[in-house]
Order: sequence, then structure tokens, then C-alpha cells
Amino acid sequence: MTLKISSKFELRRICQTVGATSIIRTGPPLPEECGYVESVRVEEISSQKFTIMETKDSKIATVVLRSASPNILDELERAIDNAVNVVRCTTTNPNFVAGAGATEIELAHQLQQFGATVPGLDQYAVLKFAEALEVVPKILAENCGHNHVDCTTALYAAHMKGEKHAGVDVDGGALICNAAEKEVLDHLETKRWAFRFALDAVLTVLKVDQIIMAKQAGGPKTAKQEGGRDD
Repeated sequence: MTLKISSKFELRRICQTVGATSIIRTGPPLPEECGYVESVRVEEISSQKFTIMETKDSKIATVVLRSASPNILDELERAIDNAVNVVRCTTTNPNFVAGAGATEIELAHQLQQFGATVPGLDQYAVLKFAEALEVVPKILAENCGHNHVDCTTALYAAHMKGEKHAGVDVDGGALICNAAEKEVLDHLETKRWAFRFALDAVLTVLKVDQIIMAKQAGGPKTAKQEGGRDD
């Protein structure tokens, strides 16, 4: 069987899949340069032919996505990308926190309690930071059709009672739910980096003292010349 592959990237993927070594010399390959697959077949999916190779010990897999419109297909691709990245992150840190805005509301609640003990003008900064964390559950509430004011109030009431896993109920009839029981989780390391990048962006903006507006380059505009006329 001979496969014509025009992309070097795809050639490397196939070699990595079957455990082969790509060679540029002419002549038969050495035994240690050959790969192995259990089956090779050609299938037709949506009027397109695909060559499918199957092997047990490969670390590469191909996911075929199908959709009725390009927009939905883009959303599916982004969801698969996010899922693969989460699985990759769990290899370094297997810890998760409650999702659905539960973590942000719990942090906001604890910051409000801490801000009450901070004297001076620093208290306003702490309270504003806590208020900024409310944007995540507010957006979730608006996207699922809830009143974000009622939802945020219910979340604060639940967290004040010690229900630290209370988050926005997206697919149910209630405003809030236990995110941990519904297995709505966020990866801890991803959440930590999101907060770190947000803090870096805020600190960068606060360090800006002046903004200089630049004008367009170029000399003075020349006067328009009238077209030639015969007297």
C-alpha cells in the first residue's frame, strides 16, 4: 500500500502513530525504522474518503467532527480543544474546584469579610475586587435566562450559610444548585492562571499615568489645483 502525503506535518503524525521513522534516502528501510499497525482501511464519511489506521500503543488519535453549519462546527472544535487541554492539565495538577460561578462568589464573600477589617481607603479596593468577581455568575445567569440580581442575591445567601459549592443552575428550573453534586467543575490550575492574568492586566492599567494621543504623520496638506480651462 502506498499513501501520497503532501504535508510534512501529516507525515510526522503518521510516523508517530505507527511508530515509524521518516527517511529521505532511497532504498529499503531498516527493520528498526518500520512501524506497525493492526489494520488499515478506507472509509467514506460525508462523501469524503479517509484512510484509517488503528493501533493499540499509539498516543495519537483523530477526532472527526460533523455539523450542519460551520458555526456549530467551530463551537464543537473549541469544546474539544478545551476538553483536551483540561485533560492535559490534570496530568500535572488533578485538583478541581466547584464551577458555575461558585468559586467566584465564595472568593467574593470571603473578600467582603476581609475588607470589613481593612482600615482606610484600602477597604474600597478590596470591596471593588470582590464586586468584580461577581461578573462570572452574572454572565452565567443572564445567558441561561435568569435575573442576575436575584441569582447573585441567592448565591450570596447560600454561601453565607456555608454552602460553598452553590452555583448558577443553568439547566434546571431553580436559580442555584450544588455545582459539586452536578459535577460542574473547573480545573484549579486553570482558574488560578485566569486570576493571575486578570490581576496582571489590572496592575498594568493602574500603572499608566498618562496617555499620549498620536497624530497622523505627514506634512501640511497641499491646496487643490483647479482643472485646466481654456479662456
